Amino acid sequence: MAATSVESKVTEAGNGEPSSNPTVSDEDKKKAEELKEKANDFFKKQNYNEAIKYYSEAIEANPTVAAYYGNRSFAHLRTESFGYASTDANKALALDKAYIKAYYRRASANMALGKFKEALRDLKYVVTVRPSDKDASARYSECDKVVKRIAFERAIASEDTKCMADQINIDTMTIEDDYTGPKLEDGKVTDKFVKDLLQTFKEQKGLHKKYAYKILLDVKEYFQKQPSLVHITVKDGEKFTVCGDIHGQFYDLVNIFEINGLPSETNPYLFNGDFVDRGSFSVECIFTLFSFKLLYPNHFFMARGNHESENMNQMYGFEGEVRSKFSTQMAALFTEVFNCLPLAHCIDRKILVMHGGLPENPNTSLEEIAKVDRNRQPPESGIMCDLLWSDPQTLPGTSPSKRGVGVQFGPNVTADFLKRNGLDYIIRSHEVKDKGYEVSHDGKCVTVFSAPNYCDTMGNKGAFITLTGGTDLKPKFTTYDAVPHPKVKPMAYASPLFGLF
Repeated sequence: MAATSVESKVTEAGNGEPSSNPTVSDEDKKKAEELKEKANDFFKKQNYNEAIKYYSEAIEANPTVAAYYGNRSFAHLRTESFGYASTDANKALALDKAYIKAYYRRASANMALGKFKEALRDLKYVVTVRPSDKDASARYSECDKVVKRIAFERAIASEDTKCMADQINIDTMTIEDDYTGPKLEDGKVTDKFVKDLLQTFKEQKGLHKKYAYKILLDVKEYFQKQPSLVHITVKDGEKFTVCGDIHGQFYDLVNIFEINGLPSETNPYLFNGDFVDRGSFSVECIFTLFSFKLLYPNHFFMARGNHESENMNQMYGFEGEVRSKFSTQMAALFTEVFNCLPLAHCIDRKILVMHGGLPENPNTSLEEIAKVDRNRQPPESGIMCDLLWSDPQTLPGTSPSKRGVGVQFGPNVTADFLKRNGLDYIIRSHEVKDKGYEVSHDGKCVTVFSAPNYCDTMGNKGAFITLTGGTDLKPKFTTYDAVPHPKVKPMAYASPLFGLF
């Protein structure tokens, strides 16, 4: 009989059959199986949160079945709760060390977090046990390539290696006579250039590489001069807009501008990270945003998100998209530019805006945030990591992140941080919300997510926040639905490894 993929069936029980533990009654075992089947039905309907709920109830009724943890791990993978997914895989293996699917899912979680060596160990075990599983073998091979490539790149790297920006010679690049796209004027972004760029991208045409490189070099030079925490002043009566994740959904980005007006000196914006990845029009999004930054440097702001990093871009599509539409050299330059993006913004010294969440230590000061050395890839802990990765929770205190990176922080942590720093509330992004936004922690923590129908599957609305300069700066939410886009699926440029999760 031919071997089947270890991920072929969600409902497969594997080797994790119910234990003969006498403390679990037959009635509880039966109840747990019914709850598991109910969870499986929700999983098949892609309602992963409900699936997690019923898998959890099945585990409560009978905590001795490895498959329950394995299935819940799979559901956590689908909600990008990679930390929880790894924890459940570990629990499944504690019950049954031969439960193959748990190794697969732990590998998936580690892969999503860029922990390729850890993932490779689990995948090696899978292919050793199931050598005829072509799917597992293919993914092991892909993961092995990544590990070897990273090792090679580290071996040839040295401190005196020139940065990519220093290797770009724009003067040698020529503009072909048949190029009809937008053109910089005297090497500068103008209002006409940006409007032409938007129209060009809407028509699925491209920007010339010479102009693309010039924009990247100029915006890198600008961001390098900024602190990690940028202070913004909003004049009395002036409108200021904060947008959350865009994730390569260019046509929804254009829709924001159609609803709320194009950025200008009288219509300032802050885009709060995760401009790229997943959506397959990330190149169009980032050049649009960078162009507005160069056109209105004091009225258009951009913060780094967790997806403005090398590992995420390699896995979730941006690197592949840049290589497809431009070159590998440009993908490396993007990494350098992203390293220079500010980590947070403070509006009128009342609102702190960051992509992920608060630092684990509530005693962290704004001055400490401003001094963070950000010109690097995000570390796995510390202030920079937390600003990019963390999430709020309803319980007080802090706990390990469901994502496997950063922390989860409770309402008391938010309150303590705000009081210590003389702030009113925080705005963050980083999480899909059905309404496009959410207010939590007694009104002190606001989440905004601006990519509607995320990945063409979530069905959520997008939202942005408008503030009016003055005494209170209360957030006003505008929500909107997704708009049609050309028939290019999300994740079209993602790593082949993404099939793991």
